[in-house]
Amino acid sequence: MNIGEVSKRSGLPAKTIRYYEDIGFVTPARGENGYRSFSETDLHKLAFLGRARGLGFSIEDCRTLLALYEDQGRASADVKRVAERNLTEIDAKIADLQAMRATLSHLVESCAGDARPDCPILEDLGRS
Repeated sequence: MNIGEVSKRSGLPAKTIRYYEDIGFVTPARGENGYRSFSETDLHKLAFLGRARGLGFSIEDCRTLLALYEDQGRASADVKRVAERNLTEIDAKIADLQAMRATLSHLVESCAGDARPDCPILEDLGRS
């Protein structure tokens, strides 16, 4: 399969696929013309990585998860540990976003939104 077909089937942009190749996640064969030739295994790995990244796993976590996926002797506890750490990070991001939303919501409610120049939103942003 060429990179266009793998891109279409995996749902990943070609640029991302080339990046994943650069960092060693996949190693497609190369034809005499230099074009990449991806296998079904490469496609499966790329789809796996796309799903993992879509769930917020870091590149290093993806490397760990891919190694665990390929290790038939893995312990599910190792996989769970990586997922739990990611879930904790997601929860922290959600808490940060909720705090940002609360602050911005308060500022929007405080702003008259009329022709006057005074604006609590800009005053808050201008604070040191």
